[in-house]
Amino acid sequence: MHDVVIVGAGPVGLFLACELGLAGCSVLVLEREPEPRSPFKAKPLGMRGMSAASVEAFHRRGMLDQLLTASGVHADPADPGAVPDDDEPSPPRDVGHFAGMVLDPAKVDVTALPYRLPGPATEGVLTHLEAVETLLSERASELGVEIRRGVTVSAVAQSDEGVVARAGEHEYAARWLVGCDGGRSAVRGQAGFEFVGTEPRFTGYAMYATVADPEKLRPGINLTPTGTYLRLLEGHIGMMDFDGGAFDRSRQPTRDHLQEVLRRVSGTDVTLSDIHLASTFTDRAMQTTTYRRGRVLLAGDAAHIHSPLGGQGLNTGIGDAVNLGWKLAATVRGSAPDGLLDTYTRERHPIGARVLDWSRAQVATMRLDPHGQAVRALIRDLIGTRDGTTYAFERMSGSSVRHDLGSDHPLVGRNAPDFRLEDGTRLADLMRDGQGVALDFGPGRCLRGSALRWGSRIRYAAGPAKNDLGLGAVLVRPDGTVAWAGDRTPDHEEFERAATHWFGGPVKERV
Repeated sequence: MHDVVIVGAGPVGLFLACELGLAGCSVLVLEREPEPRSPFKAKPLGMRGMSAASVEAFHRRGMLDQLLTASGVHADPADPGAVPDDDEPSPPRDVGHFAGMVLDPAKVDVTALPYRLPGPATEGVLTHLEAVETLLSERASELGVEIRRGVTVSAVAQSDEGVVARAGEHEYAARWLVGCDGGRSAVRGQAGFEFVGTEPRFTGYAMYATVADPEKLRPGINLTPTGTYLRLLEGHIGMMDFDGGAFDRSRQPTRDHLQEVLRRVSGTDVTLSDIHLASTFTDRAMQTTTYRRGRVLLAGDAAHIHSPLGGQGLNTGIGDAVNLGWKLAATVRGSAPDGLLDTYTRERHPIGARVLDWSRAQVATMRLDPHGQAVRALIRDLIGTRDGTTYAFERMSGSSVRHDLGSDHPLVGRNAPDFRLEDGTRLADLMRDGQGVALDFGPGRCLRGSALRWGSRIRYAAGPAKNDLGLGAVLVRPDGTVAWAGDRTPDHEEFERAATHWFGGPVKERV
């Protein structure tokens, strides 16, 4: 029996497998598709925007360089995105768009982002699914994770002792099972999760095509009186047709159908000579009411689906995997404090709900009727301001995410800044093995005695920081969330309470 079976070898399932493998759990990943590669995962249709929060998750596990290389982004001191020598945060290079309206990164007010420190992972990355999955598959294998492909799970049964996933004549037993098998999750249905939300307003199309007269299509994102289309790389075209989601996956789109829709939404007589690849999607926005039922958990699209507007799907799923991984690993090892695993739903469900509403708001803004046009004009004015652009950046980069951990301190519950000690060590460097980290910035190393009592569960590091943001010490969970923050003279009792709450009681071992 494995500790954990994960159904689905996409980025979410593989990142979760790496987190569990890093903690020494025995993990089996079951994937329906027999081959890891697919033209829909490679460029151009497989392209995805990875937010700064997701990039930082790779950075903290020592995979940033591999991610940049696999994505075609190479570190270069001459690159304007290189890490500056000072500790003043710089504006982002890219902000993205809201409902097709591109935002100006120069309008982001970095002074309104008090916990943004410069570092190697403060920018998002344009990547593709094949690059991400290849990297994570290799890392998972290095960590002892077993991946079996061509396995379609058809039934899930659980008891007080464990879970059994059935695929054909085979049964796979584990203490825990996690469904990361996408928007049409078999695990979600078999385990009886309730899936609720709103029905679609449009059918979306993504295609790689040969266009006979490409000059008739404007580059970039184009909102028209009859729909929306975007022209990105050569031959990569996207469309949104407000038909109530009637066409989504109901049948394979033909060249004639795709040309008809493109002509309608673009207002041109453009001609598609050939269709190499095409897929459809909708803005259906659904979420499970809980992310856990007994010994079965869900993450990524299995727990929540929405339109791809703003590129939030991959990033929300990676956030789920990062949050769940260390909690499930601690539960498997028997070191988790009471109720730790229940905090997964409590923390991540509100984040998923916010993403669904962000998606719905964009769809409402893009509607073709006079109401949608009026909202679009209003939103355009708002996001054209410095405050509006900054707000949108916070939402899309993940920097606005804050879990309610019951503390009034404004940093607690947020993603930890990548503090840099004077010897050059960064917080991310200390997190590669998946431990929690206690950073003690004070000259007297006043938390040393307390922090070392948690042994290998919490890594202790002391010394002045290049910019400590006015703090004396911080306790960071393995997922990068700040669990506790102290002032210049940290309170030992507060630290002990926070450490015990998240990591259980102290242990005898020493680091």
